[in-house]
Amino acid sequence: MFKLRGHHLFCLLGYRGMGYSKEYVENMTKLHQTLRKNPKSLVQIIEGPDHLCAMYPNSGVYHCKDHHIYVRDEVILEKLGLKLHETYEWKEIENRVRNFVIPSDIQTICETCNWRSYGVCEEGIQHIIDEKGLWKVN
Repeated sequence: MFKLRGHHLFCLLGYRGMGYSKEYVENMTKLHQTLRKNPKSLVQIIEGPDHLCAMYPNSGVYHCKDHHIYVRDEVILEKLGLKLHETYEWKEIENRVRNFVIPSDIQTICETCNWRSYGVCEEGIQHIIDEKGLWKVN
């Protein structure tokens, strides 16, 4: 089972193999591809630093404990109708994205995210809406 915070659910949708460090990318790719290949994988929704934050590089400011990130987590969980500490199959999370999210939501929900300008998250949401699952990442 993977432990993930709210905003990382959206990050996984847009993930294309880019990240903060080699270790972060390796960790994210492994998790991402496991969920892609095994949509029945279990995900527990947690508050604060999670499985992906574990490999965030120590570069001074620890982004994963920033107040704005917690707010983004809450907004995304509310949008998807997910509850903290509950466990879901990844395919259920994808179903909720398909039913409750549109690509342009990224522009407001993730307004301050550095990755937003790449457009990959909107594409990832559309990929889920089109029932194509997560992108394949090599």
